[in-house]
Parts: sequence; structure tokens; C-alpha cells
Amino acid sequence: MSRLRRTALIATAALCAGLIAPLTGTGASAATIPLAPTSGKYDVTITRTQHGIPHVVAKDWESLGFGHGFATGETSICSLADTVLTGLGQRSRYLGPDERYIDRVSVNATNLQSDAFFTDLRARKVVEKLLADPQRGPGKEARAMVRGYAAGVNHYLKSIGGAKGIKDPACKGATYAKSASELDLWYGVYAANLLASAGVFIGAIADADPPSLGDLGLPKLEALGLELPLGVDIPDLPDLPIPDLSALLPFSSAPSSTPSADALKAGLGKDPAAPFGSNATAVGGDATDNGRGMLLGNPHFPWDGRYRFEQVHLTIPGGYDAAGASLLGSPVINIGFNKNVAWSHTVSTAYRFTPYEYRTIPGFPTLYLTDHGLLELEKRSVNVTVKGKDGTLSEVTKTLYRTEDGYVMDNPATLMGWTPISLFAMRDANGEQLRTIDSFLNMSKASSVSGLLAAQDKAGGIPWVNTIAADRSGNALYADHSVVPNVPNDLVAKCITPIGVVTRSLAGLPVLDGTRARSDCAWRTDADASRPGILGPKNLPATVRRDWVANANDSYWLPNPKQRLEGYANIIGSEKSERTLRTRMVYRYVLDALAKGKVSHAKLAGFEHENRVFGAEVARENGDLDKLCQSAGGGQACDVLKAWDGKSNTTSVGAHIFEEFMQRAPAPWAVPFDAADPVNTPRDLKETDSKTIKAMKDAIAYLQGKGIAFDAPWSKLQVADKVGAEIPIGGGSGTVGNANVVVARAPFSTANGLYRINYGSSHIQAVSFTSTGVKASTILTYGQSLNVNSAWSSDQTKLFSKEQWVAFPFTSTQIAAQKISSKRLLVTR
Repeated sequence: MSRLRRTALIATAALCAGLIAPLTGTGASAATIPLAPTSGKYDVTITRTQHGIPHVVAKDWESLGFGHGFATGETSICSLADTVLTGLGQRSRYLGPDERYIDRVSVNATNLQSDAFFTDLRARKVVEKLLADPQRGPGKEARAMVRGYAAGVNHYLKSIGGAKGIKDPACKGATYAKSASELDLWYGVYAANLLASAGVFIGAIADADPPSLGDLGLPKLEALGLELPLGVDIPDLPDLPIPDLSALLPFSSAPSSTPSADALKAGLGKDPAAPFGSNATAVGGDATDNGRGMLLGNPHFPWDGRYRFEQVHLTIPGGYDAAGASLLGSPVINIGFNKNVAWSHTVSTAYRFTPYEYRTIPGFPTLYLTDHGLLELEKRSVNVTVKGKDGTLSEVTKTLYRTEDGYVMDNPATLMGWTPISLFAMRDANGEQLRTIDSFLNMSKASSVSGLLAAQDKAGGIPWVNTIAADRSGNALYADHSVVPNVPNDLVAKCITPIGVVTRSLAGLPVLDGTRARSDCAWRTDADASRPGILGPKNLPATVRRDWVANANDSYWLPNPKQRLEGYANIIGSEKSERTLRTRMVYRYVLDALAKGKVSHAKLAGFEHENRVFGAEVARENGDLDKLCQSAGGGQACDVLKAWDGKSNTTSVGAHIFEEFMQRAPAPWAVPFDAADPVNTPRDLKETDSKTIKAMKDAIAYLQGKGIAFDAPWSKLQVADKVGAEIPIGGGSGTVGNANVVVARAPFSTANGLYRINYGSSHIQAVSFTSTGVKASTILTYGQSLNVNSAWSSDQTKLFSKEQWVAFPFTSTQIAAQKISSKRLLVTR
């Protein structure tokens, strides 16, 4: 074991030994909070402050969920209805089978494909079984919150007279906008768990079909010593001469031509050109001006659709008090703070699944070999109701296939196509748990970063993110204690298939031998894990420091330039690997600030809007960027680029030239990455390289072809579309080294502008701890309401454009000062 990993294990042990404060800054016991109202009635007060932020106060967990659900219904009912519709497998019934369901995070499938997948999950009662599982299912408080949340949403719909009372034009009068059950909400939670695993492959799962043998020169059945009539009786299969099959039936060999690493990563849900990202920095007491911890969190998420955040403050007087942001449909705080600890998340590099490759019988592609017998795939037919172009309803039957360990997927783009000699099925770690709500709820009760991580580990339900946190005592935490298959490197070494060697080499994902998926190639179990099959805390990376930690979606390896976390399973991420320009920019903000003194709340919040473009800072060294532009014959573009302030402020002129250049120059650096100097390498622009010069020429030609002036200010080029306004937005893509990431992702409108923002910086929070409380500067970049006609759909976007913040009201005095409305709900349960 390496010295560095031993140090990390000691730190993890210390963390796990930390006490979980039962409640936030109150000293009361969580056990004293009732699960449900003792009076038989929900009794909730919802006070809205400026920008529509709801502050929900109740006396029990279920009522707290009720108030949260009602408040979310008021501002985001169409998204909630769409989430439920998806989980019911009924998109095709109301929206047509051929329209695409694009969640702007990982799912890109037709409605029919999505419906087939979710209809089968329902038929298999996947969530119901997890709810009944004491180890993999939710606890009592989480159940109470979800139960109340569903009831609150339903009460809101009832209070407005149902769908006809909805004011949001996105679903006004939609017949699918109707009451949802508690189970419907749990299916929504389960779907979110699958974002980084099965969600990526819904189309490949729904459309998987057995191949024909074809003329591939494969051995005849007789040569294998088998006689398999088409009407084979499966119960008799174990009597077949199984031992000889392993030698005679090969896996798919490594392909003669392979996709690029970037193309393969894109197919696996890790597209480098459209990363699923975030930034977060936690500063410890040794580096802050008040000796307490501070946090700057900036998750990068869609500005529209299912995976938007909302701001909320949840309180049970004398027992619980936390605020921050929740993904729509989540009854608990996902990213936020309480009086003593603040936390944020960034998407982790770990994989949440492993593909298993199974050898099949040529001519009988639904028969697959295992070391306990020859088995037939489970064939699952599902009926989906679809809406025709004329509005009539009919049924379409789709067939999905499963092995013992998961769904078969037919995905040639990732080298995992169903061929006459092998098939691939996915075992999904997040498909085996429903502990996510518990994890977030218990984290929000913690009073220290050690307590927060211990709460996370106990539940074992953080699905696909790192955690970065700071506490009142001045500790800063980085951890990737998310749900990761227990597939250590030695297991991979003995179980990897030829295709897996390629996928691991290019994208870090091993494909394992499905023949032994239930024996020596099965996922292992750690003694300290919350359940079988996942890595336990001692085998997951974490560190607590007194100076600072940060993550911007690179692997766990370098939470601080002074510390390396090494010796972990490759499935979690890479070590001694290059950091992106965005990660290096996040580091530089802290390093440059500390070179001048301690970090204050204002300085930390200021990092968000400095809008430095780190790629440009590196490219300009020695005047290389100017030389390159001159070599490209850039003319006026070179004058603009030279005068550019090197930032992506709305007032910056020239940012678009560099943006377009970098999009076309994937390897522009002469000095390669050096693991001994990860913050400063790679560097040195290849200003005389013909390919790099061509990238600049192409960028300039592209802008000219679009009719975009070289001296156009960023405010005229990068905007957010809001009803009646185009709001200038600062920041830019992470590819060029922006930390304040805002980008345009399909599908989006391209009229009247070059960069029309619909993804990126979302719920941003800068949190510090005062002698008596907490100070939180926040911004929800796209606004609290999804209703485009609401004042709360663009008010914070305008603040974000002006680089302003919301002073989040947390105390009763602050709430009273910003109060704009209040209502009490007294509703029979």
C-alpha cells in the first residue's frame, strides 16, 4: 500500500469516527421529531421571500415534505408532471412515440424507448422491491418526506382545479398533469439515480434485438458437440456438455478499428465536448480571514427541464434547519448549508456500472454461457400505448432482454453490440439502491464535515457526485464516497475481456467476463460498505484539510496541489492524469488569492465573476497567441485578440475569437502534461505548428461566415433567452478554461445570436460562518419559476448578468425583512 493511500485511509477513518450532529445547530435530537402529524392534519407555513424563495416550516417530517411539494408545485408543476409521466412510461401516450426525450444531462431517447424501459421497470416492480428492502431501501424519515411531498403536489393541483388551472403555458390544460402517488415520486428518484448508468443506454436497451448468424465463418453447432433443436427445453440445458464450451466459444476479439477515446467516452455518457460538470471550492480556517470554513459551490446543470434546481429553506422548529437547492422532485436539500456546515457536489469520474460480456451459442443468440449452466435470456415483452398523428391510441409491443445481472444492450458505438458470438448486459450499482434521499437528508443534519461524510457513508446512497464541504470549525472536505461497483484492479485483471481491454484503455471502463459474473468475477463486498457489491469508505478517496480543497470534475487524484490521493481502484478515476483548463483555473483562483493574503467571503464569492479564461492566460505566454494569429493572417481579428482583456465578462471584446479557436485546436500545447507539475502543464502554445495555425484560420473563417464582427462585445453574442428579453451572460465554456461555465446545448434556438445559453452555472452559493450564524450569497441563474410568464423566471438571471448576488435569508429576522407573502396550510392528511 502506498504511503499516500495509507494517509488517506487514516483520514477516512478519522472522518468516519466523527460524530453526526443529530440536528442543525439546535442540540435537539432527531428522534424527537415526529414522522407524521399527530393531529391528523398537515400544518405548514410557507413564507416566500424576494425572488420567490420558499421557507417551509412544519412540525414533522411528512408535513415538511408536504409544504415543500406544494411550494414546488406553485413554481414548477410542469416539470413535476413531466417527471411523473416519464416514470409511468406514458410519454408516447400523450406526446407521441417518435418525439425525443432529451433531459439535457444523459438521456437522449425516443419517447417509445423511454416508455419501454420504464414500463418494464414498473412490471418488474423494481422500486417496490427496493422499498421493501431494509438494507437497500429508504428509512422512515425519507419515506415520510416523499409521502408528504407527493401529497403537497397533489394538494396544489387540487387547489387550482387541476390541469385547467395551471398557468404555465408549457403544460396548461395538459391531461397528463394530474395527481401523483408516493410510488410515482419514488420512481422519479430512482430515474435520477440512473443518470450516469442505465440512463445513458435506454435506447440501446429498448432496441436490443438478437442478431442473425450470418456468414461469419463461425464454428458449426456440430463442431461444438451440441445438438440444439429450435424447440430446446431450457430446464434440460444443464445436462449439456458445458465444460468444453469455454474453449470453443470465444469472446468478441478486440476490434481491428476502434473509435477515438473521445467518441467512446461520449457513448458512455462522459462526452468531453459536453461534460456533465460542476465546480466547488472549500477553504479551511488556516486560509480564511475569520478562521472558519468557507464554501463556493457552482453545479453546472440544465437551465430547462427535469434537472433544474429550486431554492428552498426547510425548518422544523427546535429540530432541523437547512437551506439551499433541491433538484425538482427531490423533497430534501441536495446542495446547501445549515448553521455549521455547507456542502456542494461535483460529478465524479467513477463509473456506476460494469458491462458483462457473455458468450452465446451461434445460431441461438438468446442462449448464454455461465459457469453454472447454459441459460436463456429472460425475454420481457412490454406493451406501450402510443398516440398516432391523428390522435388515436394504439399499442406497440417492445421486447427487452435480461441476463441474471441486468439488461442486455446493443450498442456498437461503444463496442458493445449484440453479435452472434457474444452479448453485453449491464449491472448497475445505482439500480440496486434507493438510499439517495436518506443520504442527502442526513447530510443536512450534520454539524461538521466529518459528521456529514459519516452520514453519507451510513446511507450509502450518493449516486454520482463528489462532495466538497466546509464547516464552522475551519475544516475543508473533499470526498468521492459515491456509489461505485466493488471492482478492484485485481478483479479486473483476471476478468477483463478483449473488448474490455480496449474500453478500459480508451475510457477507463472494464468489460468483465459474464460467464463468471456469479462467481469469481462478481462484484465484491467490503466489510465497511453499507450493502454488498459497492466499495466501502476505506476504499474510496477522501481528505480533510485546513487550507483548501477543490474539484472541477477531474478525478479525485489532486484535491489540492499539495496532496495526491493514490492507490485506488481504476473504476473510480485516473491518477497522475492531466487536469482540465477549468480545473487549473479553479486552483489558480485560490492560489493567486492566497499569494496576497487570507480569503474573505467577498473574495471567495468574487471568484465566480472574475471570468478569467485560463486557456488564454497560458496561450498568451511569450506573446505566442499573437504570433499564432499573425501566422494565420488574421488581420483585424489579431488586433482585437491582442487588445482583449482575457476574460469572458459581458464587456469583453474578443472572447469569441479565442473560444472558436480552442474548439478547433484539441492539442495546442508544446510542453506536455507532467504529473510532477499538474497545475502548470501542459503549456506553451504551438504557435508555429501548421495544425494549430489552421485551427485559428478556421475559427476566423467561421466567424466571418456567420457575419459575426470580430469586435463584437460578449454581451451581444452570449445571451439567455427570456420572454421579451435577451439577457447578456458572462462566463463561457469550460473547454477554454472558464470556471463560470455557461454553454448552449442542443436542442436550442440559434436565431439572432451565436451562443444562446441553456446549460451551466445554476445554483451558486458562497457560504461562510460568522460568530453567530451563517452568511450565504446565492444565485439561481435561471430563476425560481419555470413559468415563463412569472417574474421569478428571469429576475435572478438579470442579477446574474450584472454579477450580483441574493443575500439568502436564513434567520427569522432576515426572512421577515425580505418577506413578500406567507400562507398557512392546514390540510387533513
